[in-house]
Amino acid sequence: MTLTGQAACYVTMKQATGLAFAVQARLLGSFAAHAEAKGDEFVKITTALDWASQASSSNHRIFRLGVVRGFAEHLHAGDGRHEVPHRDAMGRRVRHRPPPHLLSTGDIARIMNAALELPRAGSTTPHAVHTIIGLLAATGMRPSEATGLRIRDLTGDGIEVHNAKFGTARLLPVHQSVRHALDVWLGIRGPGEPDDPLFIMPSGRAFRPDYLTKAFIRLARGLGLRGAPGTPGPRLYDLRHGFATRALEGVTSGDRRDISRHMLALSTYLGHARTLDTYWYLEATPVLLDRISAATEALHSERQGDD
Repeated sequence: MTLTGQAACYVTMKQATGLAFAVQARLLGSFAAHAEAKGDEFVKITTALDWASQASSSNHRIFRLGVVRGFAEHLHAGDGRHEVPHRDAMGRRVRHRPPPHLLSTGDIARIMNAALELPRAGSTTPHAVHTIIGLLAATGMRPSEATGLRIRDLTGDGIEVHNAKFGTARLLPVHQSVRHALDVWLGIRGPGEPDDPLFIMPSGRAFRPDYLTKAFIRLARGLGLRGAPGTPGPRLYDLRHGFATRALEGVTSGDRRDISRHMLALSTYLGHARTLDTYWYLEATPVLLDRISAATEALHSERQGDD
C-alpha cells in the first residue's frame, strides 16, 4: 500500500476514536504526496524533516513533525523499515498564552445587547450571536463546542458536549436561566431535526466559529472595550477564562484540599485533559491566590509553634 493509502487508513482509525483529526488528515495527505514524489515507499527521517521545514513558523514546523511522527510510530510498529524522527528534531514548541482580558458581567451584557444590532436585521444571525456569547460566558464552553452543538444535545439534565477538543464527551449542568435563553433561541431558530445544528446561519448551515470570533471583536471594539486593530484586547475565548476565574473566586475556603477538589470539578466541567491546564487560571485569580498564601502562612506558623 502506498503512503497515501496508509495515511488514509491511519486517519480513519483516529477519527473512529472520536477525534476530529481534520487538520492532521490534511497534513498527512500533504506529507504522503511529498514523500511519494521523492520516490519514498516508507517514512524517512530526512523526508519528514524536509517536509516539516517548509512551514512558515517554528511552532508550525514542530507541529507538522509531530503529526508525521505519530504516523511513523504507528507504521513502525508493523514494519521497522519506517523511520521515526526524534520528537525534538525541529526544537521544542514554546506555548505562549496571551494574557487574559477579563470582562465584567456588565460588559458582557453590553456586548450581548449590541449583538442584537448586528447587520441583517430581521435574520436569525443577531439572535444567534447574542445567545452564543451568553452561553459561553455562563458555561465556559469553547467557542467550537458551542457552534458544534446539535438540537439533540439539549437534554433535561443539561448540555451534552460531543465535539470536545480531545474527542471526549461531557455533560454540562446549566442554570435555569441558561436553559430559558436556549429555549427562546429555539423559538427564533424554528423547528429542526434532532441531529441538526443548534445554531445556524440564515442559510441553514451551522454557525461558523470564525464569524463569531470576528463579530465579537467588532462588538467589543465598537463599545470601546478593545483598541484599534493590532492592539490586544478582549477575545471571544476570554469568556471561558472569565467563567473559570469566577468559579475559582467562588471558593470560600483557603484549604488546599478544598481547592484541589474544586479544581478537579472545574477541570472536568471545562473538558480539560489535565488538571494542570485548569491551574493556569489561578494566575488571573488574585483573590484565591491570596487565600492560598494566607492558608500556607497559617500552616507554617502552626508548625513553628509546635517546634
